[in-house]
Amino acid sequence: MEAQEFFHVPVLSREVISGLILRPGGHYLDATVGGGGHSSLILEAYPDIRLTAIDQDEVALAAAQKRLASYGERIKFLYSNFAAYEFPAKEYDGILADLGVSSHHLDSPERGFSFRHTASLDMRMDKGQSLTAAEIINHWDEVELADIFFKYGEERLSRRIARRIVEKRPFNTTTELAEAIAYSVPRKYRYGRIHPATRVFQALRIVVNDELRALETLLAKAPESLVDGGRIAIISFHSLEDRLVKNAFRNSPILKIVTKKPLEAQDDEIVNNPRARSAKLRIAERMGSRE
Repeated sequence: MEAQEFFHVPVLSREVISGLILRPGGHYLDATVGGGGHSSLILEAYPDIRLTAIDQDEVALAAAQKRLASYGERIKFLYSNFAAYEFPAKEYDGILADLGVSSHHLDSPERGFSFRHTASLDMRMDKGQSLTAAEIINHWDEVELADIFFKYGEERLSRRIARRIVEKRPFNTTTELAEAIAYSVPRKYRYGRIHPATRVFQALRIVVNDELRALETLLAKAPESLVDGGRIAIISFHSLEDRLVKNAFRNSPILKIVTKKPLEAQDDEIVNNPRARSAKLRIAERMGSRE
């Protein structure tokens, strides 16, 4: 897919920009630049703001480079997972991480993130890695599958679904898998508010991309990279992520919490971007050094 076709609507933009308290001459880190939506708003705030932009998806990074090309040397791009980034000490006035899957990932069948399209079971953010959803679904044993569905998808029927998958595999496409999951659960769940495959697909995506461990690494390293008074803003989209962020902020010896409760999208944003409904933004600030 061409870089210019990458599409992602940045969520909670107003809240992010006001919450970071942007400063003239500041240096900011966008740890998940995506299509560059949040980054462009940061760079627009003052003509001398600098920004470092990271993404592990080369398509997303190429799209951001194209969108933000006019900012020239004010922005530096890095192709990396934020967990592998060497955070420099006391460098940034603000750090942002948007943990959501982009509209591009969900709406591009070939990426295999959604069962709304027939596609191969891929789900890799970084196409250079070897582990795919197909490898997990077709080769991991029943107990392992049930465990990840329960732990990372919070799926109460995890054992029942895992049993059905092992009986019916191999699976080649997202729709084949979603259909098998739907017919493994009781009828009343089959036609509920969310599709019965939703939590399983979330669990697979988390495991394929090692998302929670990467987030734990970010939460451990990033605060040290803030200047005194600098802020970190993290947008999460499900309870597992939000819980990690909440606890890390609360337990950090150098952060004070700015948002006692997570900020959520307002009605006007949800109307224009329904995927913003599940977004939660937490912000914390690095306290000054104690002498």
